[in-house]
Amino acid sequence: MSRYSRQEQLPEVGASGQARLRAARVLVVGCGGLGATVIPALAGAGVGHLSLIDGDVIEESNLHRQTLFRHADLGRPKAVVAAEAVLGLNPEVSVSAQVAYLDAASVAASLQGVDLVVDAADSFAATYTLSDACLSAGVPLISASVLGRSGYVGGFCGGAPSYRALFPDLPTQRQTCVEAGVMGPAVATLGALQAQMALSCLLGLEPSPLGQMMQVDLAAWRVSSFRFEGAPEVTGHRFVSVDQITAQDRVIELRPEAEAPLPHPQSIRLGMEALTTLPITQARTVLTCRSGLRAWAAADQLVALGHSDLVLWAAGE
Repeated sequence: MSRYSRQEQLPEVGASGQARLRAARVLVVGCGGLGATVIPALAGAGVGHLSLIDGDVIEESNLHRQTLFRHADLGRPKAVVAAEAVLGLNPEVSVSAQVAYLDAASVAASLQGVDLVVDAADSFAATYTLSDACLSAGVPLISASVLGRSGYVGGFCGGAPSYRALFPDLPTQRQTCVEAGVMGPAVATLGALQAQMALSCLLGLEPSPLGQMMQVDLAAWRVSSFRFEGAPEVTGHRFVSVDQITAQDRVIELRPEAEAPLPHPQSIRLGMEALTTLPITQARTVLTCRSGLRAWAAADQLVALGHSDLVLWAAGE
């Protein structure tokens, strides 16, 4: 009996499907809660190469849901430990680990030679950056998000509409797992669906997960889905990295001094309430905050005031 015999018994997989998985190269962005389920599922299924990207280190508060990690791993890079877990699970799979945060400067290189991208980063700045890049490169993107006991997973790009087409605007308020909490089994549920979508896409199964959105509410025990093939592509606020800021840019830090120091030598601090005083110039304006949420809202406000050439920078802590 081979390692993949139970999988190959399925008529939609078989030996030819297993060969497709063996030849596939998948980029996984984020090795935390979603990645803890996605990564071993893809490795166990025999996906040929996994490229893992995550800039975080393992903290004790991660362990209740990030089941790839053990207490002895505290303080180690998530991407490195996840890569070790892959090799321990399936030495037939090759894996690379990059201890970094994906951003607008690095995304194009990260997509080179990749057949599919899994967005498990829990960062809407990373999601929009990946979606824009995957749409341009024609690479399928499987993205998921979870908070509390609910979440969603969808298949974007690669011939389907992008994430930006389905979500052209951010919600006015958005909490994170740190702020609102999350249940470990809910994260695993969405991660398992994400892995199944990825495998179905790699195998070319029908109906395709691309253009499909699933919403899971484990508080109400409700699952719903819909297709969005007709969603039109839109332009919107773009994210940049610190490496893409030029000497000609005007950099606006939206956080108060008590929350964060100035993140860039060109930064000037200006609260949301003072944006109406910002003069219109020909220079590009870079709006920055921790996650990009306030920067997005600020960009909406400035566009309404007549500003143009605005970009966002999610500067982190």
